[in-house]
Amino acid sequence: MEKPPRPDLIDFHGISMIHYFTDNWENIQNFQARPDDILIVTYPKAGTTWVSYILDLLYFSQTAPERQTSIPIYERVPFLEISIPVMPPGTELANNLSTSPRLIKTHLPIQFVPKSFWEQNCRIVYVARNAKDNAVSYFHFDRMNMAQPEPGDWNSFLQRFMEGKMVFGPWYDHVTGWWEKKQSHSKLLYLFFEDMVEDTGRELDRLCSFLGISPSAEEKEKVKRGVQFDNMKKNNMTNYSTIPVMDFKISPFMRKGKVGDWKNHFTVAQNEQFDEDYQKKMKNPTLRFRTEV
Repeated sequence: MEKPPRPDLIDFHGISMIHYFTDNWENIQNFQARPDDILIVTYPKAGTTWVSYILDLLYFSQTAPERQTSIPIYERVPFLEISIPVMPPGTELANNLSTSPRLIKTHLPIQFVPKSFWEQNCRIVYVARNAKDNAVSYFHFDRMNMAQPEPGDWNSFLQRFMEGKMVFGPWYDHVTGWWEKKQSHSKLLYLFFEDMVEDTGRELDRLCSFLGISPSAEEKEKVKRGVQFDNMKKNNMTNYSTIPVMDFKISPFMRKGKVGDWKNHFTVAQNEQFDEDYQKKMKNPTLRFRTEV
């Protein structure tokens, strides 16, 4: 079967996008959220699947254990804006969820989020990852995902990352837009990928307290084990090996899950240029990232 060509970047209301995320736009914008929905938001490659799986286990590992072995994570936690030929659109998958709460994921920048999520005062879990590791992870993802634009070589990809010509727009605006929203939307928990790597148990506790749930110590331990990177990477229900558009021969969907892998990719010159550019673009002094733990 011939693979469809990779999509081109398009300018969509000032944000770089691809048609797979804009084709279903009207249904996305008119999506009807429910008060108990939980929206998981990240810039691409910042720990989306990790947090999705944590939440799924917290809510459903006791009540519906069969989900864990029979339904891939992208069906349990639908990707709201996706519309690709190999599966039903994300809005449809979300509307058909029978779980309560519904767990829904998105990469949309703040200004694109369907307004019903605000009207229903939904809980939102945002995960941010430092720009350098995020860029590296995005690069390898674009290499293996045929539904993404051609990444080119690392240097040209990095330049494009700095220019914000990435699907879902500039990293800087995305993490800052959501950080600032936290001031006015009390039901928004902002997590950092680096904190989760450093102490998964601690961040798990923060999540539970935000969600108002109190699993037993034993349940928490089980969740912590299940969501360890190596376990998720081996788990066919969480590692995306069942999606045909991804070429695992190029790179696995779950590659390393570490903090600081950027040091294996950035040259000294790239790092200096990136740091200088970063100072200009990161306008909010209260939002601080760690590039190592």
